[in-house]
Amino acid sequence: MAAPAPTTGSEQADARRLVVVGDVLLDRDITGTADRLSPEAPAPVLAGARSTERPGGAGLAAVLAARTPGWSVTLVCGIGQDQPGAHLRALLDETGVEVIDLATSGTTPVKTRVRTADRTLLRFDTDADPLPLGPLPDPARTRLAEAAAILVCDYGRGITSHDDLRQALTTAAADRPLVWDPHPKGTTPTPGTALAVPNTDEALHFTGHDGPRDLTGDTARAVQLLAAWPVKQVAVTRGRDGAVLVADADGHPLAVPSRPAAGDTCGAGDQLAVTAAMTLATGRLPSHAIAAAVEAATDYVAADGPASLTTPPTYNPPDNVGPLELAARVRARGGKVVGAGGCFDLLHAGHLSLLDQARRLGDVLIVCINSDASVRRLKGEDRPVVGERERATLLTALDCVDDVIVFAEDTPEKALAELRPDIWVKGGDYAGRRIVEADLVESWGGKVVTVPFLEGHSTTSRIRQFANQAGAAR
Repeated sequence: MAAPAPTTGSEQADARRLVVVGDVLLDRDITGTADRLSPEAPAPVLAGARSTERPGGAGLAAVLAARTPGWSVTLVCGIGQDQPGAHLRALLDETGVEVIDLATSGTTPVKTRVRTADRTLLRFDTDADPLPLGPLPDPARTRLAEAAAILVCDYGRGITSHDDLRQALTTAAADRPLVWDPHPKGTTPTPGTALAVPNTDEALHFTGHDGPRDLTGDTARAVQLLAAWPVKQVAVTRGRDGAVLVADADGHPLAVPSRPAAGDTCGAGDQLAVTAAMTLATGRLPSHAIAAAVEAATDYVAADGPASLTTPPTYNPPDNVGPLELAARVRARGGKVVGAGGCFDLLHAGHLSLLDQARRLGDVLIVCINSDASVRRLKGEDRPVVGERERATLLTALDCVDDVIVFAEDTPEKALAELRPDIWVKGGDYAGRRIVEADLVESWGGKVVTVPFLEGHSTTSRIRQFANQAGAAR
């Protein structure tokens, strides 16, 4: 099958491009209800069964990447010339992934899971020989040369052993980050790879290091792989325990813990690898990339993994697009923008309660805070205690806050007019009173709401208490 020529146009020119290279398959889930056993054998009976299909392997990684605003995705792969292959290509086309197919014939592997109550009862895979692959076409070389980042998802079915492709990857890695997600039946990363992301099982296979499956053991395996592979850094991904990143055998490893999350883990490794590659493409450090990747993979699992493909993504793009652009992107995909405002001087539990409740009301929370000059005019020359930069940094470090706008005026009307939140949140101490900015928010169809606040938490009273204690001590 001839490879497509690269597409052109303003949409493509304005977007960063991620090139995903790897083996693809067709994933099928058969789900239903199992509330009784068969009279023929101690086996559950699946009732009301329904089937859903999606791209698998590197195809799933490409689909996950294509869901991130501001990115175009090209998938270099081999697709069998059979009915599952035709269906797989159609599914990829629906998501906007550009496919460059190297296969000249062959069959497409299919992975089927039988599931009930969010658990897998049975999985069966069709056997498929490695696909015959043709020469690397010029469009693939073009896409690799213009990519912001490259992700290799090796599923052990032969594409990463393609000599021309390996040479092209080595060349491309000199000018852009390349992330390699290996497989026990696959090949070693190509020279220049910026980051390899094996999981614990894969690291154990490649190193033979049979030490404990804990942080110490995974760190030792990462050190061995860093020495054995032509890669700059290795992150062993550890499932619910996060990841550990090693950049120097003699240095300290970076341990990245994850938040607890329950859900379908199928594809979590692909989400992690995609986020790592995209974050590196923005110029961030590998430590930042792995931290963002663990967070994105956790969110993906919490959203029930592949089931989230039918709903708009709720995680933020890894690059810093600014609060107004972030709000526009969330709104464009049908999400709700929530805003909250205040000085947020001396961050305390009352602030945290307000912001956490506000974030639950929508898909993104942008906090508007008074500048230092604005706080001085409102609160007096001895305020703020904490400067605007530090206040913004502390707020954005909170899981519930997506970004911050600093406004110089005494009231947030100008910032609100630019942000145009769907919901504007104030603390419960405003309950029963008309909020000054309500008319403005309602002018574009927004809503002003109050949320419960914690009694006894006030920055002003806290500062007064500190001053009294200091006076008593003297």
